[in-house]
Amino acid sequence: MPARIATIQRDTKETNIRLTLNIDGSGNCNADSGIPFFDHMLNGFARHGLFDLEAKICGDVEVDSHHTIEDTGIVLGEAIKKAIGDKEGILRFGHAVLPMDDALVLCAVDLSGRPWLESDLSFTNEKIGDMDSEMVREFFYAVSYSAGMNLHFKQFSGRNNHHIAECAFKAFAKALDMATTTDERISGVLSTKGTL
Repeated sequence: MPARIATIQRDTKETNIRLTLNIDGSGNCNADSGIPFFDHMLNGFARHGLFDLEAKICGDVEVDSHHTIEDTGIVLGEAIKKAIGDKEGILRFGHAVLPMDDALVLCAVDLSGRPWLESDLSFTNEKIGDMDSEMVREFFYAVSYSAGMNLHFKQFSGRNNHHIAECAFKAFAKALDMATTTDERISGVLSTKGTL
């Protein structure tokens, strides 16, 4: 199987991002966005999905965290889409239910080529560390639409905002790892239409 690695560069007036994703990595991450809590989330994503992620992210954090996090989501989604290529032989669907103390979050993924985000993640604070809590949804919206994936989150419990966000990122990692796993029983793509 060819290496499933993609590098994406995005340069705008608001952000400059260079990101490399290896789907078949070992969980190594080097992410620097200028937003430490967001870097913590990206590290959790890489480690628990066993992806290798290298991300140099320069954004207008002096304005707020919005452009930086949203654009990183766009770039990560594009990298996922490029790295998995024609999707031949992959399971396509993935899911995980992840606990973290008080928080329990389900994530389900379908690498269908059709973008969609459903999420009922609920935060009670405006910020989690130095990151606007509303940016959790914005990040995953950007990932789902640029990757062309169905992405669903269901929060079963949680009071601590840090735990809820971390559950979501780690559950997404586990679900994506499952969805991108190859199975030798699958001929072509896993679709009755014959294409994704």
